[in-house]
Amino acid sequence: MAQKVIEIKKGDFHYPIGLLDVVQPPEVLYAIGDVSLLHHTMAAIVGSRKCSEYGKQTAMNLGKSLARGGIVTVSGMAKGIDSFGHLGALREGGKTIAVLGCGVDFCYPTENRKLYDQIATEGLLLSEYPPGTKPMPFRFPQRNRIIAGLSEAIAVVEAGFDSGSLITAVLAEDMNRMVYAVPGNITSQWSLGTNKLIADGATPLVVIEDLVRAVGGSTAWKKEEYEELSETERKVMEILKAEGEVALEVLCVKMMMNPVDMNGIVMILEMKGYVATNFGKIFIANY
Repeated sequence: MAQKVIEIKKGDFHYPIGLLDVVQPPEVLYAIGDVSLLHHTMAAIVGSRKCSEYGKQTAMNLGKSLARGGIVTVSGMAKGIDSFGHLGALREGGKTIAVLGCGVDFCYPTENRKLYDQIATEGLLLSEYPPGTKPMPFRFPQRNRIIAGLSEAIAVVEAGFDSGSLITAVLAEDMNRMVYAVPGNITSQWSLGTNKLIADGATPLVVIEDLVRAVGGSTAWKKEEYEELSETERKVMEILKAEGEVALEVLCVKMMMNPVDMNGIVMILEMKGYVATNFGKIFIANY
């Protein structure tokens, strides 16, 4: 059974106020799903269709973090980073909005059918194009302005120099949105665009929870999340709670681990949003 397409005209109650900052805001939006999400705080996760495993995991963790913080994840349901951002939010029981470069009755790319159906049921599919509009290359850069307009902040996870996500970042900056970029290996083709964004003034996203904090979301841990840490990770957290902040060498001594293994544990905890590092010191990010 086909799902109902909802029309939202400019001036209607559900029309997102953030889109009034967009150059040539759409006169009509077409939606499938929960239109009340348009009244929630939103943040975007975008990036390249072709991405590394690091990029996939980072996008997934960002989506999960936004969901835990009560923030709606916005992206474009493209292959790669977009898809993993959506999935992270959904797997954490959160909400997500997919802004499409075609009619909301089209699933594009076709291999995202399962994700499309899940977003239609648990989130929101949104487009400025009327039902029946097929995906065309020129429509995707145009829809990026809607992603930027909806979001209070945008995180670019991985992007080459020719990535459409860089267009989204520029549009977001023009609308005075907060723009974050995930730093990457300077030898990686997937990080050329994000590293350039940072060089040009974007804020480096070095702790996942920073995106949640930026838009006013909650970063408090849930007890069950803390209990899911490994025994080694919990021991590190107990040391940090007792000491306040410590150097890596101190952790190595207290944990009786070599620096390489200890650094790996710290990096995992930082990716999960439990710890942060600054000037060689490791400390608890949220407690």
